[in-house]
Amino acid sequence: MVSTLNLPIIDLSSHDRISTANSIRQACMEYGFFYLVNHNIDKEFVREVFNHSNNFFSLPLEHKTNLARKAYRGYTPLYCEQLNPAPDSKGDSKESFYIGTLEDTTSANLNQWPSQELLPDWKPTMESFFWKLLTVGKELLSLIALSLNLDEGFFKKIESLNKPEAFLRLLRYPGELGSSEEEYGSSPHTDYGMITLLLTDGVPGLQICKDKFKQPQIWEDVTHVEGAFIVNIGDMMERWTNCLYRSTLHRVMPTGKERYSVAFFLDPPSDCVVECFETCCTDSSPARFPPIRSGDYLNERFRVTYGSVADLKASVN
Repeated sequence: MVSTLNLPIIDLSSHDRISTANSIRQACMEYGFFYLVNHNIDKEFVREVFNHSNNFFSLPLEHKTNLARKAYRGYTPLYCEQLNPAPDSKGDSKESFYIGTLEDTTSANLNQWPSQELLPDWKPTMESFFWKLLTVGKELLSLIALSLNLDEGFFKKIESLNKPEAFLRLLRYPGELGSSEEEYGSSPHTDYGMITLLLTDGVPGLQICKDKFKQPQIWEDVTHVEGAFIVNIGDMMERWTNCLYRSTLHRVMPTGKERYSVAFFLDPPSDCVVECFETCCTDSSPARFPPIRSGDYLNERFRVTYGSVADLKASVN
């Protein structure tokens, strides 16, 4: 039986930034996940985003496949992504729509959008949501820097926030349960980048495994907190912090109910070098990972996950 986990709650509006940073440090060391509240994104606007997401996924398949994924942007049908590399896996039971970064004009032009006639106000709503999420992500990273005994502007200084590789991903998990006991809405995985901000419609399914190296794995349900982001640490942040902060294994299990979520992945630009922070390695605890360009790391992870990076290179180079 899977137990229920109550993650720490971080208040982004707190004026006591040192105390907040210390709470983030504890959460990242113990769980690699936490809730983020008072982020200044209005609940009514979030509800509008979810309504627009529902409208898109309710379209006939023909309309959705007209926006099939190119350069890691656009629509991906059910079972076409396989985070679980097992040869007998038929793919994850979810469909998704990716929107790439808007900060760089060249990259922004790679995005695909439903027409205004088909889905009125869909594009401006998602663009507005992207910018709001980017603001929250940058503010959170300043607190994460403080939590690591770094200057709060550190991530800007190392240019990890100079035109970051930020992606907004809309997700729908169908309510019908498959015949296989091993079917996943999203197979067990860790996220690749710096941080992920997640909002859900409240339908359960998200589970985390705090110790990804322990066998048998112990999974715990993540409860829904109304209005809160679920934040998790990615692999590159784990590398930067020399495994001080956890990039935690997580998955989405089918529950028999249709489920919608929105994930925002905030990653450094492709030429940013990811290497151990000075405050996270010492002579007695040297760096566990060699320096690597963010783009090279992402390409390798995508190669392992998807078998090819041909469709993805435009997003990380």
